[in-house]
Amino acid sequence: MAALNSVNLEIQKGELFGLLGPNGAGKTTLISILSTILPATSGSASVCGYDVRREQSAVRKCIGIVFQDPSLDDDLTGDENLDFHGRLYGLNAVLRRQRIGEVLKLVDLENRRHDLVKTYSGGMRRRLEIARGLMHRPEVLFLDEPTLGLDPQARRNIWDYIRDLKACFGMTVILTTHYMDEADQLCSRIAVIDRGEIVALDSPDELKAGLGGDVLELEVIQDDKEFTDRLLAMDGVHNIGFEDQRIVLRVNHGEAVIPKVFEIAQGLGVAINSVSMRKPNLEDVFIQLTGREMREAPVTEPTERMRIFMLRRKR
Repeated sequence: MAALNSVNLEIQKGELFGLLGPNGAGKTTLISILSTILPATSGSASVCGYDVRREQSAVRKCIGIVFQDPSLDDDLTGDENLDFHGRLYGLNAVLRRQRIGEVLKLVDLENRRHDLVKTYSGGMRRRLEIARGLMHRPEVLFLDEPTLGLDPQARRNIWDYIRDLKACFGMTVILTTHYMDEADQLCSRIAVIDRGEIVALDSPDELKAGLGGDVLELEVIQDDKEFTDRLLAMDGVHNIGFEDQRIVLRVNHGEAVIPKVFEIAQGLGVAINSVSMRKPNLEDVFIQLTGREMREAPVTEPTERMRIFMLRRKR
């Protein structure tokens, strides 16, 4: 099975572009091809005007990359990790000292520059990796799952650093993630990739607006097929999803649908513990496009229960 299939996209200079998808969707493979780590078996691609097959050296000089897996040397200090990277890119001693000071200040690690990386927290390591990717002033920066495994506060700090570096350097940033809020907050455009194919490409707001309507979430005590059948048959209900004790409906005019939902539940003796209404988010967009939720775990086939409920849409 091909990791990527007929992927076709154009990213503008200075854009913060997101590749959104679950583990195994093909995001890292695409980044690896564009950064010349993996060869493409077919098709063509260029970065900064250089062909990724024929002009690999030129491509590598104009890009920076923060890998999904840690790649720092734990037995070196932060300063020494950056100095080594600068040497690889041919920066002279004076320029290396200047750049190290600049990038450490940007990611707020100046006071830890002489500490061994093994003493850094997970968030500090990611910040140092971002700093390393900036040492040679790349035109394009690839960030492959830059906040994977970090706590919420550390993730938001990384978001701030990403915004700052784009503002400071005006570089093109290509971000892969499966965190919906991350893509929504940072990216001007998003390509939703699933099973090696781009299934949607637009700004976060346009993707959400394209779904339309409202989302109702019902917390129920027990499954009831007749109840879900009756809900799906209602006017204004587009589709229905169910997982654990939560029913999710995408509807038109949610405020008018809620009383009817309670009327049906009362007639069938179904207890609803809570109901909430909101506008669609990127998670809803992804479910609509693929029929499954974004998860941090590896991609698996939907369970039978998910097949029954998550894919039940009006024809």
